[in-house]
Amino acid sequence: MLTIKSFTFNPYQENTYLLYNESGNAIIIDPGMYGEQEQQEVARFVADNKLQPKLLLNTHCHIDHVLGNNFVYEKFGLLPQFHEGEVPILVAVQNYAPQMGIRYDISPIGETFLNDGDTIYLDNDALEVILAPGHSPAHICFYSAHQKFLIGGDVLFRNSIGRTDLPGGNHQQLLDSITSKLYTLPDDTVVYPGHGPSTTIGFEKNSNPFIRQ
Repeated sequence: MLTIKSFTFNPYQENTYLLYNESGNAIIIDPGMYGEQEQQEVARFVADNKLQPKLLLNTHCHIDHVLGNNFVYEKFGLLPQFHEGEVPILVAVQNYAPQMGIRYDISPIGETFLNDGDTIYLDNDALEVILAPGHSPAHICFYSAHQKFLIGGDVLFRNSIGRTDLPGGNHQQLLDSITSKLYTLPDDTVVYPGHGPSTTIGFEKNSNPFIRQ
């Protein structure tokens, strides 16, 4: 059974997620911590709960979701795992960050890439990789069928959807991803998005002003 701890970090108010089980093993998803204070908040939580981070995952590689990748690598020795199609997005961050006045410690690039339909295991807990592009070229989500939750990144928000005006974005592709990949999940699936509060698939299908079913 996975417990989900969320943090809200950096100027973009990005949601960083830490998933951990009864054994104290943990997955860090989309580490957005910016600056020492936010870095230490995660390190303190890990230490206080006697956790052992085992995996670092990125839903996608926009700046706000990878600001903490280098820290996690240096602190816990974890290389990020994401879809290979996000590599150009990650590489571009080092040029984009200075233009935005943001200090960026360059993220390493992992040795293992994730693909649609892959299963990620943390001991006995499983997360399915769902490819859902549109906000970024190879955005992925992480789905627990057993616990009925989705770590959704910037695809679907409470009463909103991910922006598509950034490089590699495609509005119709995003709508198709939501319809074919997310709205086909059970209605009571809880969505933990990259920004803002959690929601459910059923709630968004009935009330999302951008895409209803």
